[in-house]
Amino acid sequence: MGRHPLSGAVSGTQHGGIGSICVFCGSSSGTGSRYVDAATALGEHLARAGVRVVYGGAHVGTMGVLADAALAAGGEVVGIIPEGMVEREIAHTGLTELHVVADMHERKALMSERADAFIALPGGAGTLEELFEVWTWAQLGLHAKPIGLLDIDGFYQPLRVMTDHMVDEGFLRPSHRDTLLFDTDPARLLRGLAEHQLPRVDKWAG
Repeated sequence: MGRHPLSGAVSGTQHGGIGSICVFCGSSSGTGSRYVDAATALGEHLARAGVRVVYGGAHVGTMGVLADAALAAGGEVVGIIPEGMVEREIAHTGLTELHVVADMHERKALMSERADAFIALPGGAGTLEELFEVWTWAQLGLHAKPIGLLDIDGFYQPLRVMTDHMVDEGFLRPSHRDTLLFDTDPARLLRGLAEHQLPRVDKWAG
């Protein structure tokens, strides 16, 4: 069996071993300026903290905003994008590294492998799909990398309610619900990720 894309040692030395963070974000900018402002603030903060940004490689939506902000603040940004999106001229051509891969599965595997932690900005179905995959893998013990959500104007509060409901109905352990860290402030969220210890509870035990 091959090595799982999320297995292996944490490579970074910044912030408790976090040298690179994979950020899940949108190909759209959302309504108003709040989500663009949040992506800008996160990109700037990660760059100034010496944390490399890993993301989906596009120049559109909050994805492009995040990358541009991190680069402008002197940070490193690694983009990973499927070749079909490059052909549509969505790829960001000014990144520190741009990796063109065959498909979405390879994209997510490489994004995950290059990261020491994960942050989800507000986004749509693709953002949630990426978030839920790494969250599920954490529950299965396939990685021990912390996962955070930057909760802008209560965007992720319905998800918090849903995870509580999943616990109440017996489909999710409280310890696995608490794997997800919610915060409204990038600096505080990064500190929380550096300090967070994922539960070592076997999903199948008991």
